[in-house]
Amino acid sequence: MLEKVAIYCKENKPRTVEGVNRLIGEFCRKGIRIYLHQNTGDVVSCQNEPFERFTDLGSLKELPNLVLSVGGDGTFLETMLKVRDFGIPIAGVNTGRMGFLANIPEDEIGHSIDLLCNGEYKVIERSLLEIRKPGNIFQPGDSTALNEVTIQKADPSMITIHVHVDDAYLNTYWADGLIVSTATGSTAYNLSVGGPILSPDDESIIISPISPHNLTIRPIVISGESNLRMIVEGRSDEYVATCDFRSHRLPFSEEIVISRSEDKLKTVMLKGIDFYSTLRNRLMWGADRRN
Repeated sequence: MLEKVAIYCKENKPRTVEGVNRLIGEFCRKGIRIYLHQNTGDVVSCQNEPFERFTDLGSLKELPNLVLSVGGDGTFLETMLKVRDFGIPIAGVNTGRMGFLANIPEDEIGHSIDLLCNGEYKVIERSLLEIRKPGNIFQPGDSTALNEVTIQKADPSMITIHVHVDDAYLNTYWADGLIVSTATGSTAYNLSVGGPILSPDDESIIISPISPHNLTIRPIVISGESNLRMIVEGRSDEYVATCDFRSHRLPFSEEIVISRSEDKLKTVMLKGIDFYSTLRNRLMWGADRRN
């Protein structure tokens, strides 16, 4: 039963604030306790009881049953870092653009909250990637990606990436970089370079080159149990490693090791919404400009 919810957004654009206000209004009418992240600006008050502001879920006396991320997929990725360790499901309200992760349309907030309160949804556990080595790239706990980890050139010259899967040598890529993607990230950066689309509950890992020098090189899907070790070379001094929206420069002497995280992220899929309908709508499959 839904009794307590937390709302997170990272910006105060009018469209996002309007979405938060609609959520607050709907939850207040249903008598559900609201925790509001401190980044959220001025919003409507709740008549039943004042909502509690928070900076970290761990500081709350009682954890919420659900976290709502209000914004786009970028906001959802930031929310993941705040929620991952608590095992609380995330539902995304889309006030952004694409909305593969934030798949609740803002014009259907009222109906969506009814479904949430009635338990008419399913929880999908999504795989995460983790940079195992080097271990000090980002702040503790921030080396986990829901979408992808990438290795990219830091200057105009392409780089050389030697990739090993477990103890086996896979390939040497001469390219602008590599994308190591989860199934969730298959519809993000991976998709833009021609990588395959996987359903979100798939645990496989996708390796997709960015502008490879050899055009016979294609993306490959490997087992989610694999450990990836990459050695990077180039004409300059360093390369760039990214983890979703975070990035860091590393010297070529620093190899990188990536594998699936032991944790998973719980996400909410409402009744009547599924990955394939979202895929058709967002990518406009079947659309014909002649109609």
